[in-house]
Amino acid sequence: MKNFAAIDFETANEEPSSVCSVGVVIVRDGQIVDSFYSLIHPEPEYYQWFCQQVHGLGPDDTEDAPVFPCVWEKVEPLIEGLPLVAHNSGFDEGCLKAAFQVYRMDYPDYEFHDTLAASRSHFGRLLPNHRLPTVAAACGYDLQDHHHALADAEACAAIAMKIL
Repeated sequence: MKNFAAIDFETANEEPSSVCSVGVVIVRDGQIVDSFYSLIHPEPEYYQWFCQQVHGLGPDDTEDAPVFPCVWEKVEPLIEGLPLVAHNSGFDEGCLKAAFQVYRMDYPDYEFHDTLAASRSHFGRLLPNHRLPTVAAACGYDLQDHHHALADAEACAAIAMKIL
């Protein structure tokens, strides 16, 4: 796969629609050509302790952040015509669909590819697990800031360029 957009969402709570940050990395002809990161004001608007422990974001970080539709206006032209790639894509696709539904936006049926499933197929039992940092390292990428949406999207892009 030479052309795609790697995407990662972080959520504020257990609701898939509660996206509080997004990272997107654009790959064309096998090269990273663009990236985008934004905080997002989550909906519903509350943070679970566990989620805050995972990604380090809280209400103070997203209080003045734009809502999802405003952020997506910037993402949409970047990803137009590209398949989306995510590590454990069911999570990210679920977040995207839920956010579209909450804001009554028409969902355009994005094509998703999953680097988690691809790593299980490609590496099998050669890896101790198939978590993003482990798979990224196996693909030669050193993920420094796991659970930062842009860092995770960059790692996902590196994996996709190696094994998809």
